Amino acid sequence: MERFEIKLPASAAGARGTALCGVVSSGNLEVLVERGDDPATCTIEVNTSAHGFREIWEAVLADFAKRHPAGGLRIAINDAGATPAVVSLRLDQAFQTSRSDKQ
Repeated sequence: MERFEIKLPASAAGARGTALCGVVSSGNLEVLVERGDDPATCTIEVNTSAHGFREIWEAVLADFAKRHPAGGLRIAINDAGATPAVVSLRLDQAFQTSRSDKQ
């Protein structure tokens, strides 16, 4: 397992609650979104079974923070070898669910 944490500048999110999307299984991942402490920062913790892909993770996560007002969120990712496209999809799903009234 490889573990790292990234803090990205982002505009304030206003997430209403927590959200969990996906499952930890081969080629997939789970994403937990909850409120963080700093409204100008999105903190993301990554736990992955795939070693040596930190630069790709950083690019995918920076793209997410650029596309969404993710400031003030704390995100935990438990990955089992998901592709960047699946990571982006799960991040989008978890973010939208955290902002939804239907949780």
